[in-house]
Amino acid sequence: MATDDLPDFDDLPQLEGMDLRHAWDVFGRDDVLGSMNLLTPERTAAAATLVRTGQRISLDLPLDLPDPPLFGRQPFSHVVFALSRNEMDDRVDNFHLQGSTQWDGLNHVRCREHGYWGGRLQDPTAGPNGLGVHHWAEHGIAGRGVLIDVARWLQTQGDYDPLGGRAITATDLEATLDHQGVVLEVGDVLCIRTAWSSGYFGLAADQRASYAASPTFSGLIAGEEMARFLWNAHPAAICCDNPAIEVVPGDPAIGSLHRRLLPTLGMALGEMFDFEQLAPACHAQQRSTFFFVAAPLRIPNALGSPGNAIALL
Repeated sequence: MATDDLPDFDDLPQLEGMDLRHAWDVFGRDDVLGSMNLLTPERTAAAATLVRTGQRISLDLPLDLPDPPLFGRQPFSHVVFALSRNEMDDRVDNFHLQGSTQWDGLNHVRCREHGYWGGRLQDPTAGPNGLGVHHWAEHGIAGRGVLIDVARWLQTQGDYDPLGGRAITATDLEATLDHQGVVLEVGDVLCIRTAWSSGYFGLAADQRASYAASPTFSGLIAGEEMARFLWNAHPAAICCDNPAIEVVPGDPAIGSLHRRLLPTLGMALGEMFDFEQLAPACHAQQRSTFFFVAAPLRIPNALGSPGNAIALL
């Protein structure tokens, strides 16, 4: 299907026995890119014209943060050693690819008995199922980034705590975009700032240890309304600065936004991206768009990868 001829969310078929819609036939059931198909050469070329000052801003946290890691992951070990008298080398052991700023691959989450993106039923623990972040690495990620500074907007509306577990709605995102005066385009990389890292960095070391055992944070509400808004915007990727895109703890009655977006709609998700330098830079230049470039690690069949992203202003 041409990327300018995409169906409306409500026209997508439903999965049998579930209240979830799927887009498995939009790009074909053998597709391995999902929403990254929308990063066409023409859109990348147009996004490159957004570079005005040449300012470069990393969108990654240091790889050893959060510390301790969240969700039961373990810290990695960085070892420096000598190859010879005059040559040094180093290695990383026990490295969780999704421990810090990271991409969720399309093989990261399954939709129960319906499987992974495209209806693939092969479990990655039993061998590759045809998906993997390496496909995005080969395709390349470069397009128009849009900073949606919902934290800044919510702070103008009253008290807001990025660690407080506020469920951010589609209405909140629409109000933020309207306030910023930006209109989304097909193939955008949505960079949604909840200000999670500013809240996390405000914790003392002992508080971070407790927090890792039971993290809470504001994020996107997991319901169908959010899935509808995001699908109909047709982004190439959705990157949040919090650790899970969606609000944690979530509401079991609403379900999982990961399940609504990854295996069913094929949406590329990025978590724990760092927008704390980008936001003031965009505000100072009175802009919300920039050239977004990322290079996931080309690890065959990987379920995730460090973000490795920069914004070019």
